[in-house]
Amino acid sequence: MDFATAVKNYRDKKTKENLRRQVDALLAEMTLREKIYLLSGRGVIMSFKNRLLHSRFYNYEPIPAGGCKRLGIPPVLFTDGPRGVVLGNSTCLPAAMCRASAFDDGLEYRAGKLIAAEAIAQGANFFAGICINLVRNPRGGRSQESYGEDPFLLGKMGAALTRSVQEEGMIACPKHFALNSIEDLRFHINVTADDRTLHEVYLPHFRKCVEAGALSIMGAYNRFDEFYCCENRKLLTDILRREWGFDGFVMSDFVWGVHDAEHSLRAGCDIEMMFTIHYRKIGAMLRDGRLNVTHVDRAAGNILSVLIRSVPNIQPREKSVVASASHRALARETAEKGIVLLQNNGLLPLPADTPLTVAGNYADRENVGDNGSSRVYSAGVVTPYAGLKDAFARVNLSQGINLQEALAASEESRTVVVCAGSDSSQEGEYVSNTRYGLKRKQAGAGGDRASLRLSAGETALIRGLKAAGRKVVVVLFAGCAVIVEEWKASADAILMNYYSGVEGGTALANILSGKVNPSGKLPFTVAKDEADYPPFLEIGQQPYEIEYGYYHGYTLFDKKGIEPAFPFGFGLNYTTFQIGKPAAVKEKAAVLLSVEVKNTGSRDGTEVVQVYAGSDGAGQDRPVKLLKAFQRVEVKAGRSKRISLRIDKEDLKFYNPLTGQWALDKSYTLYVGNSSPDAMRRRTRVVF
Repeated sequence: MDFATAVKNYRDKKTKENLRRQVDALLAEMTLREKIYLLSGRGVIMSFKNRLLHSRFYNYEPIPAGGCKRLGIPPVLFTDGPRGVVLGNSTCLPAAMCRASAFDDGLEYRAGKLIAAEAIAQGANFFAGICINLVRNPRGGRSQESYGEDPFLLGKMGAALTRSVQEEGMIACPKHFALNSIEDLRFHINVTADDRTLHEVYLPHFRKCVEAGALSIMGAYNRFDEFYCCENRKLLTDILRREWGFDGFVMSDFVWGVHDAEHSLRAGCDIEMMFTIHYRKIGAMLRDGRLNVTHVDRAAGNILSVLIRSVPNIQPREKSVVASASHRALARETAEKGIVLLQNNGLLPLPADTPLTVAGNYADRENVGDNGSSRVYSAGVVTPYAGLKDAFARVNLSQGINLQEALAASEESRTVVVCAGSDSSQEGEYVSNTRYGLKRKQAGAGGDRASLRLSAGETALIRGLKAAGRKVVVVLFAGCAVIVEEWKASADAILMNYYSGVEGGTALANILSGKVNPSGKLPFTVAKDEADYPPFLEIGQQPYEIEYGYYHGYTLFDKKGIEPAFPFGFGLNYTTFQIGKPAAVKEKAAVLLSVEVKNTGSRDGTEVVQVYAGSDGAGQDRPVKLLKAFQRVEVKAGRSKRISLRIDKEDLKFYNPLTGQWALDKSYTLYVGNSSPDAMRRRTRVVF
């Protein structure tokens, strides 16, 4: 019995029982040493004083784990994301947060096809770039890798990417499980949350990915209820496997995810990545009785089960697919649909003959996001200046934030596009912070954002240009919310550009010129003040303990009556829309809501219709409303279109911590609009 035979036997009869038989038959053929070998990564060790060096070795080739040559069992061949495939010179898509702003899980599904093709072409069979960490506070350094603050949106986008990648035979891996929302203290922090908060706020999106068929899950570095997540039986066994029925394998986060082999293996962590540190002690633990062979067989069986079902389905791809023209086109389309127009006093769109000056730190500099594990080394990144120079007749450049230089450059071109915000030195993965001890964070080390505001120099540039009579368009580079209050009045237009990928400059030019009508919506809330967000924890604020509460994001703003600068779901357009009165019809497993959308402006455009649900009269505390459906709808100028949105009853349920069960409330109000507050203007009620 070898792997090829096991695959053939399983394909003859694809049942759980037959799969189990094939796994057991393979395990019976394997030596104990071969089984243990399956449970660890075999990456190249590059370390200095116990600190992993994030150099390009991470991007040269897939990192293997396990495998058994004697029986033909393939290794797990790891690559990362989520901005695309981190191998070679792949297509750098817009950051996941930008893609979330498109509110289009179908578009994310297409992104998954691109990712799978480029990963397979470069030898990988495992993609760990499905980052669905909930954004609790926008200061979180890896917010850019995620899809925002709302569990429903996270779940829809993560599930779409999971399905898409796995349809190609790849193994998809959502991460980081769970409650991973602070970067600088990720190795040290202990997070607590009550059961209701855990199940309703921080886990639903992971469950959606499991229900979509995810074959792998990556554990987080942080602790939950005092236990490290990769050694947390409640998360990895009680919830993931017993409650949700997960039947894949669990992988640790790299290098520092596992602290104790016995604890991790007993809790349900199957693979230690990216190389063997603690799992090398499994043999000794078997001999002294701390572990027994059933623990090894269970973990090895989980891995074999996944390999049998997935890897043989991979169809080879030519390397020419990597960074192909069609893939760059998808990157551009995604940026065009994700960039959010936050403010416009009528200046935009700009005629093609408008003389422009592009200024700011990122005017003509590649700035596509974090330089840690998610880095994609794309060739030919289109900067804002390069993109605008191709779209407009006269474009000057003033690289940097020197006001006098920007004024001189814009003496004739009285419209200035200021590219401001953050880069990898200010936010992203904090690779200098190991579990072996904390050092004072150095400036430019990435990690959590020190501030959500622009620098003093950028603010002075924006204000100074406006005071001198220039028309000012501010283009924000950031992974999440930016506080705009100090300079908002000096901007004629503001765009949330995010890290918009290899074709970001072209996408920006297409939006500013009106070739593309913007349609992105914020997947997070932009506050007027940082204090409006939940508390954050920094290095030095010991003890490193934090409770994650039930409310955050728009649910917190709704509950406290806080007015945001820009609300969740908000985004402007070059046309106007009118959303009609909704009507709801109950079905056995869902509520179908229909509504008419009319384009009342002079341009064709796309609106994102959002449906929120609020519980009526429940005994327990409930959010005012929660996102439960969304749909992009293209409508030509002056025309109308009626659409139907499905709200699954399962998505309306709340968790009862006393019974451990989910249940519907007696009635709900459904709110419909194009942003969180706008939805409160239109409502209908359903009774169960």
